Amino acid sequence: MPFTLKFTSEADANLLALEKDKGLEKRLKAVRKALGFLETGPRHPGLQTHKYSSLVGENGEEIFEAYAENRTAAAYRIFWHYGPDKNVITIIAITPHP
Repeated sequence: MPFTLKFTSEADANLLALEKDKGLEKRLKAVRKALGFLETGPRHPGLQTHKYSSLVGENGEEIFEAYAENRTAAAYRIFWHYGPDKNVITIIAITPHP
């Protein structure tokens, strides 16, 4: 079942920063690929999606982490939750792995 992606202002800023930094083109490509997988379904094996228990959404939503990169120093991750509507995924942040 396809999903619509909704971006918070923080996630928008994260993506914009990646797009502006020419040194991060490879990472941008990986993030875009991962976002495409999220649109088709967050259970895609390449995303290695799992619940991220250290965070909770603004309205108590469960937060999930998806891999945009793996086996890379400071690999990028996408943090997201389901909602606010059916078939919508809200992207909270796109950041290097802490």
